[in-house]
Amino acid sequence: CTLRFNEENAGKPLQVDRERAAQLVAAAETVASLIKQPAALNPLEVLAWPGVLVADASDPQALNSEAMQLFEQALQELKHGRNREGAELARLINERLDSMSEEVTTLRALVPQMLATQRQKVLDRFADMQAELDPQRLEQEMVMLAQKSDVAEELDRLSTHVTEVRRVLKSGGAAGRRLDFLMQELNREANTLGSKAFDTRSTQAAVNLKVLIEQMREQVQNIE
Repeated sequence: CTLRFNEENAGKPLQVDRERAAQLVAAAETVASLIKQPAALNPLEVLAWPGVLVADASDPQALNSEAMQLFEQALQELKHGRNREGAELARLINERLDSMSEEVTTLRALVPQMLATQRQKVLDRFADMQAELDPQRLEQEMVMLAQKSDVAEELDRLSTHVTEVRRVLKSGGAAGRRLDFLMQELNREANTLGSKAFDTRSTQAAVNLKVLIEQMREQVQNIE
């Protein structure tokens, strides 16, 4: 920020109080209209009126000091404003993180039940085919099902990323790039989770997570 003083009038300590001169002329014209005579004021008479011609008391040092005080005040107000905005953004993001943690906890609790449901579907499929249950074949089917439907790793990584986002928010400073990277990681895990979803509950949970991540990503764009 640069502040420049116009010194072209240096050496001319007298200044005209324009407002006072205008008031004087207006008053003279009002009186002239009342007595129905033209105002006969000339410039010298206006200048001779007390308070119209004043000495320039401008002190460059004083102006500089005052300008710096105003600058510091504006800077502090800007900092306070950004701090308030940052705190509000952190609050909004933490709310979404809380919701994500709830979704992850719910999914963890549902996984055993969902796997059992899928196991029963495999058994029912064999029954519909009226095929003799080959224990080895059944075991292979169960292993493939478990591998395809195992979301424990994704849930663990989601929890880890949620914890890291909270840490970054608390650490302060320029966190925008780091948070943006974490949003990408969260979105990747949510996509993988969605691809492994095998019932309406897990599918809906994956959708909910992606919505929350997108909401956070929009907030992160406002963080440097």
